[in-house]
Amino acid sequence: MAFNELRAISTFIQAAELGSLRKAAAAQAITPQAASLAVAQLESHLGVRLFHRTTRHLSLTEEGSQFLETAQPGLATLQRALQGARRGREEIAGPLRIVAPRATMLQMLWPVVEAFCRMHPRIEPDVQLDDRIGNWVDERVDVGFRVGAAPQEGLIARRLVDIQLVVCASPAYLAKHGTPTSIDDLAQHRCSCFRHPASGKLMPWEFKVGQDIVSRNMAPALCTNDIDVEARAVLAGQAVGQLMGATAAPLVRSSQLVPLLPAHVADHLGLYVYYGSRVAQPARVRAFIDLAVERLAGNDQFFLRPEELAPAGARRKRR
Repeated sequence: MAFNELRAISTFIQAAELGSLRKAAAAQAITPQAASLAVAQLESHLGVRLFHRTTRHLSLTEEGSQFLETAQPGLATLQRALQGARRGREEIAGPLRIVAPRATMLQMLWPVVEAFCRMHPRIEPDVQLDDRIGNWVDERVDVGFRVGAAPQEGLIARRLVDIQLVVCASPAYLAKHGTPTSIDDLAQHRCSCFRHPASGKLMPWEFKVGQDIVSRNMAPALCTNDIDVEARAVLAGQAVGQLMGATAAPLVRSSQLVPLLPAHVADHLGLYVYYGSRVAQPARVRAFIDLAVERLAGNDQFFLRPEELAPAGARRKRR
């Protein structure tokens, strides 16, 4: 359409309410000529005359009065909808749809969600634990988290935390089965394997060897698709496991687990936050992303430093 229909209807309604095209133009911050043109274009589009106009007087025609009666409530409803959308963009309230993998939710992400809800009680979190890579745009996801590479094009990603893969065992396991001192030694040990919940495949263990990342398929003494079950099995001395740093770090620091093969701890993966746009985000989405970055970016709570890895292994070896 060659003219702005909504602006023209708005100009017509204001002119009818104020009794003057000049006053309607001032209310809309346009020139009187632009207001007159908008009404003329609307009349031409509708094929009826809406106003009787003289240099000093403006009055509605019968068709104009009928159109005003019909259009006025509709425009008011539309304006309320626009105002509501603007408020929704600025208020930290309403639904917040978050998708995250099970492997990182409890240790790393749930504390952020919980803190955000305490800060903004009107937030309605909808947290979906999903290890598959879905279509986040079609599923109307506000914020997503993933370990590894970007799930799809068209999303903006920011790396928050390096993800370590730490080979661990309990002191009881090492006392009974001995301590592996090389990657090859692991073939002689009971190893746990993680089964990817989406694909059902057993995930290989990954090691840093020099500047390279090397994958090894381990013969599983046990396997599971739940990281908490795997951690419990390793804690119970059932197996040696390769755990994510977020899971391993507190258990190593409390001496419940012993880190092994510190020279081969891989840290090439990362936890990423994904979102669809840098602009036009509702305030609740922007605020949640900001809090996630503040709480997680570079947080060494989930990351074992070299001095926490090597001395622990050395102490176990001396014993």
